[in-house]
Amino acid sequence: MTDTLRPAETAVPPAAPDNPRKLKRSIGVVGGTLLTLSCVTPASTLFVVVPDLFGSLGTATALTIAVGSLLCVAVAFCYSELGTLVPSAGGEYAMVSTLAGRLAGWLVFVLSLLVVMIVPPVIAMGTADYLAPIAHLDPSWTGAAVMLLATLAGLLDLRANAWITGVFLVLEVIAAAVVAVLGFAHGERGLSSLASMEVAGADGRPDAVTALLVVSGLAIALFITQGFSTAVYLSEELENPRRNVARTVLATLGISTVIILVPVVAITLGASDLAELTGGDISAMVTAWSNSAVGTFVSLCVALAIVNAGIVMVIQNSRVLFASARDKAWPGPVNAVFSRLGRFGSPWVATLAVGVPGAVLCFVNLDTLYGVTGVSVTGMYLLVAVAALLSRRGAHRHVRAWRMPLWPAVPALLIVVLGYILTQQEPGHLLWTGGITAAATLYWVLYLRPRATTRWLVTLPEDARS
Repeated sequence: MTDTLRPAETAVPPAAPDNPRKLKRSIGVVGGTLLTLSCVTPASTLFVVVPDLFGSLGTATALTIAVGSLLCVAVAFCYSELGTLVPSAGGEYAMVSTLAGRLAGWLVFVLSLLVVMIVPPVIAMGTADYLAPIAHLDPSWTGAAVMLLATLAGLLDLRANAWITGVFLVLEVIAAAVVAVLGFAHGERGLSSLASMEVAGADGRPDAVTALLVVSGLAIALFITQGFSTAVYLSEELENPRRNVARTVLATLGISTVIILVPVVAITLGASDLAELTGGDISAMVTAWSNSAVGTFVSLCVALAIVNAGIVMVIQNSRVLFASARDKAWPGPVNAVFSRLGRFGSPWVATLAVGVPGAVLCFVNLDTLYGVTGVSVTGMYLLVAVAALLSRRGAHRHVRAWRMPLWPAVPALLIVVLGYILTQQEPGHLLWTGGITAAATLYWVLYLRPRATTRWLVTLPEDARS
């Protein structure tokens, strides 16, 4: 048995009428999939994150993303089972706390908080590059403006945001499709080049991409499709979560992998030479394959996709902070503030608390943000896999939930692979993430653990406990 606390009815005071703590179940699979796909941000990820992979991995980029997507299938199985077993807005931390203990859940919360705080500004800073055809803007200031706009949208009703993000999602899928069609139509090399594993060196000549470099790149590859976990964060607002969480997680991963991987293959085949591919300027490639009007259209679609991503990520992140306050992770006054819901049913204080710092992070070095995010995602997935390995013990074995195939082989293999990937990351990024994790552990030891009966009480909504 874990030491996860299930507070008795008298342990947690009922919510006051003016301070409700229950999120509304207002969206189905379609709405949840639209929101979750928007959080994966397939087009904005393709245009903002993938170019950096082209720069370091060259023709091995598609292979790295494909391997990362296969790993994510196993991760998605874990999320689907745990998300239906523990359908909470707390996402990973609620699942891991329930199944692997409160300290493990707290560390997952810290890692997930790192991810959800860093990813939106990383994506938002790419907006300026894709508005370049109509205006030259500073990336940091533009990213900060996008974060603030996303924060305002995040204060609205979740159903309204599902439709807003759905419209934007259509535009970004169109942009990705245009890139794929143009890339395949202007193919300069055969499919065998996808396995050539070459990158342009400083002198312009081909350099070999080693297997270890591909393994190191898997941390970013995992981050590329990471947003499918949003379905778990939205589980308290999904209708019939026991069924719809798994459907949303798996459908989102499949769709997003196609939207990202197909254009990556097309770009690899269509780049005029290795130097152009390594440069990763996708907008310039699109313009060269077509004309400036098409290039401008694609760029504007990507800019809208980034705004869309910001909206959904702020929505997701605010739910994490809301759930942590509801589960009493902080001192009393902080919990009271972060667990407040506004007139639209959204956690408005938590939304502001994640959106405004996100705007500030737009002025931090991008390489550091990428590295810490990759390490945090890998560590978080590893702990989720540990929880999945423990998901069929005792009473949990008899709870109605979606069950993954090939258990326990899937989570056991994930633990080994993800552990190895962590060992291949840059020491500086490991130190940053490790230092934050150590500080979080100290907070646990000094504040949360001594108050085990009144703090960090991971709970489930009443309609999800049976």
